[in-house]
Amino acid sequence: MHEAGFSAMGSYAHIMVVGAPRPLLAAAIERVEDLEAKWSRFRSTSEVSRLNELGSLDVSDDTTLLVRRAIEGWRLSEGWFDPTVLGDVLRAGYTRTFAEVAGSGTSGLARGCGGIVVAGHHVALPAGVGFDPGGIGKGLAADIVLAELIAAGAAGACVNLGGDVAVAGVAPDGTDWTIDVVHEWRPEPVCRVGLRTGAVATSTTLRRRWHTAAGDAHHLIDPHTGVPSASVVNTASVVAGHAWMAEVLAKTLLLRGDGFGTVVGLGVEALTVDDSGRVATTAKFRRFLATPPPTQLAYAS
Repeated sequence: MHEAGFSAMGSYAHIMVVGAPRPLLAAAIERVEDLEAKWSRFRSTSEVSRLNELGSLDVSDDTTLLVRRAIEGWRLSEGWFDPTVLGDVLRAGYTRTFAEVAGSGTSGLARGCGGIVVAGHHVALPAGVGFDPGGIGKGLAADIVLAELIAAGAAGACVNLGGDVAVAGVAPDGTDWTIDVVHEWRPEPVCRVGLRTGAVATSTTLRRRWHTAAGDAHHLIDPHTGVPSASVVNTASVVAGHAWMAEVLAKTLLLRGDGFGTVVGLGVEALTVDDSGRVATTAKFRRFLATPPPTQLAYAS
């Protein structure tokens, strides 16, 4: 087994590869960097930045897939996941990489995911609309790198990009993979999920926070209000077949804050924690657990 931890996509990344030579791990790390170079809105040379600058652009296979998955996520979530909230994100103060955020961003960009046109490799944005893949970029990158590792002959692999975790095949001990579901109020995991193949993603408002003249802000924008979410749910985790979908639906559950109705029938399971510390799960979430999660977390002031 070979593994490496490194910084990528504004987060901590960790890749484990089982039953394959070390160069395959190095190739996976390079692939993550390749995707970040194409998708980061903080790099002026990225395809996403150039698309936002020009409004339409011929892009790579990877970016075409990213835009298509983002539109699919918008439809799947009934608009709660919206990759065109870039203007709102900037207005909230997330104008640079998170480490540089000072809380003074402004933008006139509008929203309009339904108007994005993808024809072959050409992507066109509606006038005045900006595209920001956000978390779905990490999830999709984890899916892509995982699939390429398995296709290259790895017996198993785990790709964790900023908490979007995708796994397949055997873990180092020859059994299923064990993935921690964490919460900011608790030093130990809320629970541990066992998977042979699939993904887990967690979305939270308790990280990536900053202060503005109007008060505290965070990066999760409610697309119906255009401002950081005021949902009573502060953390949502979803188990799904793919990390991009888990990311989209975790964000949806957090933003909605009204239960699990949006994920019923989609073949996923979920856990949420609200501001009172109450832990809730979908009916079959526990089938992934060796022990049940707590029903209440202590509030951290």
